[in-house]
Amino acid sequence: MARLEAILKRFREIYPGSAAPRAWRAPGRVNLIGEHTDYNLGLVMPMAIQLECVVTAAPSSSGLLRVYSEELASSAEWPVANIGELRRRGDWSDRVAGVAWELSRRGATIAAQDLLISSTVPLGGGLSSSAALGVAVMLALGGPRDPLELAQLARAAETGFVGVPVGIMDQFVAARGRAGAAILLDCGSLEFREVRLPEGIAIVAANSMVRHELGGSAYRRRVEECAEAARVLGVKCLREAAASRLSELAGAPLLRARHVITENARVEEFAAAAERGDVEKMGITLIESHRSLRDDYQVSCAELDFLVETALSVPGVLGARMTGGGFGGSTVNLLRKEAVPALESALLEKYPEKFGWRPEIHVCIASDGASQLL
Repeated sequence: MARLEAILKRFREIYPGSAAPRAWRAPGRVNLIGEHTDYNLGLVMPMAIQLECVVTAAPSSSGLLRVYSEELASSAEWPVANIGELRRRGDWSDRVAGVAWELSRRGATIAAQDLLISSTVPLGGGLSSSAALGVAVMLALGGPRDPLELAQLARAAETGFVGVPVGIMDQFVAARGRAGAAILLDCGSLEFREVRLPEGIAIVAANSMVRHELGGSAYRRRVEECAEAARVLGVKCLREAAASRLSELAGAPLLRARHVITENARVEEFAAAAERGDVEKMGITLIESHRSLRDDYQVSCAELDFLVETALSVPGVLGARMTGGGFGGSTVNLLRKEAVPALESALLEKYPEKFGWRPEIHVCIASDGASQLL
């Protein structure tokens, strides 16, 4: 409540004389396993976490949709009369404009409002700050309350307006996350189930604090290479491809398809191990996932590899891998709870020695999906 009170105070400072605001939140996420499988309509297993984006909003007489980002100390505005004609600006504000545009495109009336964004999800950290923002803004602007519909519209804004060809995983877990559990999601059928994690383990995210420039272009290229592999194999998407047909591929399409096919299998193995309490198998599966992302999908980098290798040298750490799009961002670590201090100490000591800056360490708590706070 103290944080919400501070946000409301800040809202009144930025928009003096405004009507009483309301507030919504959406969480970030750590994807335990199932990386780059979502846009291939495969399996993923994310977990909503306690880091969250809060969007506070109040009606305005300005005729404008106005927004201020606390983290970026930046503002943007658009005439609500022209919401349907918005175009990308190429900056952070596109994710707000995209939500308004998507709602308008579907027949909703966007009223003049003042918005304040306050987020604890690190930007560019691989913990889905963009989906948390999109889902929270979608709620603030009157979007659907049903979690699935909310996720679908938020994703549509990201793909249709912002132009990033993402799958539905991030928006889904931001809308539908559950305290104490991860979500095993089939991105093709949208069937899902909650998977409770074994007692005595911790999930720790380590933010490398870097984002390499090739990340955006390489992400698109991976999407295209997966589509090419599916085309050669004559299937709708790589979720439908069998490992026995990999010999029909060559070059990059072979590598990308091999990762996607084996990663889908690893998601099922990880979930089954979690449900029977086999934490050693869970850890092994994470390590295999990182190797596949590094070697076949080629989306890791020196910083992520170092964080993984350092973590695996700590007694009590069961597994580690990069999480998120890659080329920077975060790693996810599975460990016994008593090993958390040792892991934090190792990463905070060795990573700066190697790269010159400190990582951010987040002990992740499985949290509920989006909700209204006020």
